[in-house]
Parts: sequence; C-alpha cells; structure tokens
Amino acid sequence: MNESRATRKLEHIKHAITTGQKRTHGLDDVQFVHNSLPNSSVEQVDLSTEIGELHLSSPIFINAMTGGGGEKTVEINKQLAKVAASCNLAVAVGSQMAAIKEPEQIPSYKVIREQHPNGIVIGNLGSEATVDQAKRAVDMIEANGIQIHLNTIQELVMPEGDRSFIDAIKRIEDIVLKVGVPVIVKEVGFGMSGDTAKQLADVGVSILDVGGFGGTNFSAIENERRQKKLEYFNDWGISTSSSIVEAKLSAPTLSVIGSGGLQNALDIVKAITLGASATGIAGYFLKIMMEEGIEALTTQIQEIHEDMKMIMTALGTTTIAKLQKAPIVINGDTHHWLEQRGLASKMMSERMK
Repeated sequence: MNESRATRKLEHIKHAITTGQKRTHGLDDVQFVHNSLPNSSVEQVDLSTEIGELHLSSPIFINAMTGGGGEKTVEINKQLAKVAASCNLAVAVGSQMAAIKEPEQIPSYKVIREQHPNGIVIGNLGSEATVDQAKRAVDMIEANGIQIHLNTIQELVMPEGDRSFIDAIKRIEDIVLKVGVPVIVKEVGFGMSGDTAKQLADVGVSILDVGGFGGTNFSAIENERRQKKLEYFNDWGISTSSSIVEAKLSAPTLSVIGSGGLQNALDIVKAITLGASATGIAGYFLKIMMEEGIEALTTQIQEIHEDMKMIMTALGTTTIAKLQKAPIVINGDTHHWLEQRGLASKMMSERMK
C-alpha cells in the first residue's frame, strides 16, 4: 500500500473535523415570504426528486468523503452506507483513483455497495481521469452514476498536488459520451460560476454539484499539511447560495445539487428554493457519525426530513418542484454578488414565469 496516499486520506478526515465549517455559505441571506394561507398539510409533502436521470426518494445526498485509506476508511464507508440504506439516501464514495492505482484499496469503496445493495451509489474520480478509469470506477461499485470532481485550489495547495489542469473539459466530455451512466461534475468547496456551468452543459453534462464556499475548506485542510502556508486561498471561492443561482440561471437545463456547508432542514430548503434539485452533505454528517455514532446520524437525518416537511407545509409547497418556485427575498452578500453579476433581476423574472 502507498503509505503516503493512505496517510493523506486519513489526514484529510482528521483536518476536516478539526477545521470545521464556518457557515459562510450565504444561505442566511435568503428569507422566505410568509404564506398565511398555504392550503397544504404535512401529510401531502413529497420529498422525492430527480437529478438528471436519477430518481431520489430524498433531496439529501450523502456526499463524497473518503476511501483508499486502509481499514479506517473501510469502516467509515461501511457506517455511512448503513446510514444511507436505513434512510434510503443516495451516497457517493470518495475519489477512487487510490483503488485504481492500488487494487488492495478496492474494499474501502466496495463496502458501500455491499451495505447499500439496492440504493443509489455514485462513483468518484478527479478531472484527470480517463474514460477507461471512469469505467473501472463505475464497475468497481456497480455505480448508478459517477462524480468528476474539480479541485484546482485543493491541488495547488496540496504539497504533492497537481499543477496542470489543461484539457479537463475535453476529458469530461469523453467520459460523458462513453461511460454510460449519468455524470455529476462536482466542485469541492470553492463554488461554481455560471460560466463554468455553461461550459459543462455545452459538452453534455446534465448534473452539477456546485460545492460552494462555506463548508469544509480544503485549502485550510491542505495548508495544515504545508510548511509554507498559502493562506490567500483559504478565503477563495463563490458561496453556496451564489453558486446555485449562477449555475441554474446560466445553464437552465442542468440539474443542480446544492452543497457546501449545509447542516439543517432550513439550509436544505433554502438551497432548493434557489434552484437546487437536491443537496449534498458531507463534513457535517461525518462529524456526527465519528463523534456520536450511526444511530445519532440516522436520527439526525430523520429529524431533518420531518423539519423539511414542516417548512414546506408552511410555504404551501408540497413538492420539490413547487418549492423551487417559492417566493423569497435575498439580502446581504448574496444580493450584492448577484447584483454585480447581473443575475438578481434575471432570477426574479424567471421566478415570476
């Protein structure tokens, strides 16, 4: 086993928990317009949703975290998969490149399919991946789809990271055309601009995970592993709230997954109201599971579902599609960002259609 890669995987887990989340995702800038006559009931609320070709029973997605770090990551992924199966959630594995390069790491990924045999399981590779590697990643876990993650800033800060990102869009296009399962292109915490979303839509990508700034900060994590800190990247990125709007308005045909610092039902409902069809949560769930166990995480997810139904009832929105059209007011930094990017008025006109 490559000790340096396995050690790096475990260091990422440790630093993800210790650096925490600052909740600078921008969702606090979103306020609902109260509906005194919602004409709805909790029993009517349907939380099922679709992202691209994938049908999900819940808009909550256990997002990519780990794998390839030996027995420790086998156990973490086993526990995450058990929670996903219990709550009927989609779940993504961490980058499978470790297993492609070191086959002895395959069990740390396959354990998710073993524990979640009938669920939606998503593979994961970086944008350096070839079509052949993507096919191997899908086959490894019988994946229903594959994430291709974009992590330029993380790689630049990572002491042993990549330094060239040429032709990533061409490799993504090849994977979309040839792998045969839905492709989710995912940022890892620095957000996504409308320009990026449009480029990806133009090569056939149907699902984006914006991975907005405000959750787990991979620049801060990698800086913990550096002697010479590149701290200017620690505050680099587009907030989750702004990223969702940028992506959805610039590429309306895309299904958007909102992720980056989400922790509760209100965060999730706000992300959907901005245009997301589903939401991904990683660091917050990992911290609960590592510190309090599987039962605590399962209970937390069940409570989030219940709270979502309460909020959606108050808004008079009984489906995810209706929630996406709920009236809102946007304040603060998110409002200023959207104004300067020429998106604020466009968003309101789209909402009124």
